[in-house]
Amino acid sequence: MGKPTGFKEIAREVEPYRDERERLIDFKEIYTAHENDHLKSQGSRCMDCGVPFCQSDNGCPINNMIPEWNDLVYQDQWKDALDRLHKTNNFPEFTGRVCPAPCEGACVLGITDPPVTIKNIENSIIDRGFAEGWVKAEPPRERTGKCIAIVGSGPSGLAAAAQLNRAGHEVNVYERADRIGGLLMYGIPNMKLDKNVVDRRVNLMREEGVKFHINSDVGRNIDVQKLIDDNDALLLALGATEARDLQIANRKGPGVYKAMEFLTLNTKSLLDSNHEDGNYISAKDKDVIVIGGGDTGTDCIGTAMRHGCKSLVNFELLPKPPATRSTENPWPLYPRIHRVDYGHAEVAAKFGNDPRVYSIMSQEFVRDKEEKLLGIKTINVDQNLKAIPGTEKMWHADLVFLSMGFLRPEHYINEKLGLDLDDRGNFCADKINYRTSLKKVYATADCRRGQDLVVRAINEGREAAREIDRDLMGSSQLA
Repeated sequence: MGKPTGFKEIAREVEPYRDERERLIDFKEIYTAHENDHLKSQGSRCMDCGVPFCQSDNGCPINNMIPEWNDLVYQDQWKDALDRLHKTNNFPEFTGRVCPAPCEGACVLGITDPPVTIKNIENSIIDRGFAEGWVKAEPPRERTGKCIAIVGSGPSGLAAAAQLNRAGHEVNVYERADRIGGLLMYGIPNMKLDKNVVDRRVNLMREEGVKFHINSDVGRNIDVQKLIDDNDALLLALGATEARDLQIANRKGPGVYKAMEFLTLNTKSLLDSNHEDGNYISAKDKDVIVIGGGDTGTDCIGTAMRHGCKSLVNFELLPKPPATRSTENPWPLYPRIHRVDYGHAEVAAKFGNDPRVYSIMSQEFVRDKEEKLLGIKTINVDQNLKAIPGTEKMWHADLVFLSMGFLRPEHYINEKLGLDLDDRGNFCADKINYRTSLKKVYATADCRRGQDLVVRAINEGREAAREIDRDLMGSSQLA
């Protein structure tokens, strides 16, 4: 490494977010501008550790060459760092913004000291690459004559499309929404991932030859069997969009919404009209409860806060995580510790407290005679999730958003195909070759394995592309 003693001399310092009160008035990204000298010094903290666990199975799912581009940033060789980054990751501008950074949890330095700010450095490399004009369309020199259809334009579908196009195949991506990006477009709010960032990459892919089809709901207004017949391969990358519901008394009626309904309508209205059309679920002046933690729950919190909600509470069924790793959660596993995400910090800045209430179970929604939502009844639970008598409580709420994860892919495509399913309702496809039970049909990422991270979706999209290329051509040069 360029500075072998950097980790001894320089403390970890992450790039700050914009001030909470400032960013609450808009849907612009929460991040501040990159400072090259700061990032160079942070890159110098990367150790010559011998075995870089940041690249292991417990670290980066796409095997980013993290020590290499950390050192290149320290050496001020940013273009070379970008080349290294793009060798393993088609979309570092996405992962650099939304990935929870398991690589940092597996950083060897993290055994004794705060880990390297890998996520910040990754994001700075790609942002500088675009700013300097280093990121350009690279169409394939030759075409193979093979055609592949991809259903879904989320991170996995886009990664597969980019790789298969790079191999020279004709690629058509079908998206049921009115914009390309899937989860990246409508599942993640603009303040965490600006949609111009998504469009910028999609436009590059168009220049490279990938064809995109919006408002194309395969299995409904697009005949899935015809796609199979007209193409050499069909890849299902449609995500796990069947959300877990909360089946308690008085669930049906206004005021209770699944998280993705709230987030999707908000972003669409923002992009269509800057919210002037009113076609979204407004939390303005409302008492809001978000049920469920995780990134999606935080995104609901951040969105409701930007609407100008009157109050916000976040229910979490599990106990509060510890401040540091427990003995059951050793390095290099992802650290299950208490974190304050951007939405939690915004609530604390405006209302004076962290919004999360732990070890709490919802029992019943409360409505008046006209079905208007009044609130929700809860009870506290112990560490075994058993109800604690005498802890019942009524919480007032005008809006409740359910953010409790996703169960499986929607099945209407499969009603036409009859693919084998696993015991959770996912499409059965081998992790080695991504083939389903139907010839020419492949499945990848969340619809194959269940809900997971954007970075793992990108990885599986790349792997599925390589296997499709190998099946079509006999061998593959794709990474």
